[in-house]
Amino acid sequence: MSESTPTGPIHLGFLTVFQEGNGFLGGYLATNSWGRPLEFRLSTAVQPNRVQSILYGTTLQEYLCADLIGKTLIEKCSTSVHLLITDSLDVLPIRSRLEVPVLAVLPPENQDVSFLPAERVTRLPREKLSTALYFDPRKQGDLEQIQALLDRIDTSLDFAEPFSRIREAMVEARKMGVTSRAA
Repeated sequence: MSESTPTGPIHLGFLTVFQEGNGFLGGYLATNSWGRPLEFRLSTAVQPNRVQSILYGTTLQEYLCADLIGKTLIEKCSTSVHLLITDSLDVLPIRSRLEVPVLAVLPPENQDVSFLPAERVTRLPREKLSTALYFDPRKQGDLEQIQALLDRIDTSLDFAEPFSRIREAMVEARKMGVTSRAA
């Protein structure tokens, strides 16, 4: 076990950011290692204007997903996590802004990452997982830390499942006019 691998309870963070008609939205769920909720946050819609689109160019979506929405949701959360899981490759670069490893879980129909340079995304070599997980290999020690954490997480945990809960909770919370909620 590496020095940065916790010996106590493990907390996981699940972060989704997606585009809807009125802009980009984000939802963040901190859970225990069984997937039980500890804290939930969601963003308001973020719609970039034309000037921002021009100035940020091809980096706009990464900026919106990783920096503006993702990092903000995580920083506002009072529950610290040991591993962050996302369902968006646009969020994966958040790893360079956080001190925790990040995994991307992609749906089976959308696992083509060939458009990204190989040095930016690698599939996690793990036989026991039925879901394909990806990480950014540029951060030294992440693979070992991720492997050590996964060895301590309930093997029945479906890494893709919390994202449907997050989206459903976001719909309900928006109906109620809520933008953050402790679970």
